[in-house]
Amino acid sequence: MTPTTDTASAPQTPREKPRLALAIATVLGVGYLPKAPGTFGSLVGVATAFLSAVFFLRPASPGGLLSLHPNYDAVLNDQHFLVPGSDIHNSVLALPVFCALGLFVLLGAIGVWSSYRAAIYSGIKDPQFVVIDEVAGQHLTLLLPLIPIALPHLTTHMDFSLFAIFFALSLVNWKYLLLGFILFRVFDIWKPWPVHQLERLPHGWGIMADDWMAGFYAAILLRVALHFGLV
Repeated sequence: MTPTTDTASAPQTPREKPRLALAIATVLGVGYLPKAPGTFGSLVGVATAFLSAVFFLRPASPGGLLSLHPNYDAVLNDQHFLVPGSDIHNSVLALPVFCALGLFVLLGAIGVWSSYRAAIYSGIKDPQFVVIDEVAGQHLTLLLPLIPIALPHLTTHMDFSLFAIFFALSLVNWKYLLLGFILFRVFDIWKPWPVHQLERLPHGWGIMADDWMAGFYAAILLRVALHFGLV
């Protein structure tokens, strides 16, 4: 019998499935939803920001903010109530700010890694089931308008405790969350310059960076709305 020399028909070694990377990139399977996975990824970003703020605002929770603040009632009635004189340790009340910013940095780092692994495994440059980029972009949209540089009273009085409460209360404001969600989805779908161009970046950077830029554009308009009291 003549031995076969057709190497094309030889079975290929199955590629190992990067389970951890896929779990992160799809946000525990959200990306596998049959319709609008990117929209649901953005909703996960809104939900995680909201739940983290709720945790720190609960008086009974470890590090709960509102029950600790001497101007509790005033802060509840007005998110922009920024005055000096708090005797609360800033290191305690800064927790929601640092946790939120830390979460965004962590999402960015693991997002680049996991999305790149998912893209290699699928053989697609930007797989539709990868939604960790929408989660990170949505977080940027919601966090960036709340940075201290946007709050003149904070930079004048350096009362970081009141800013921390303002930060957390903004993230449970349904108008703020809804507008942030809508603006991010608009820019993520529209992809104005240079959002679309950033997709060409190598590895997982291209998958993540376009959503970061969309989140940056959305954050600018959200900050404008915040400045004029529209949310």
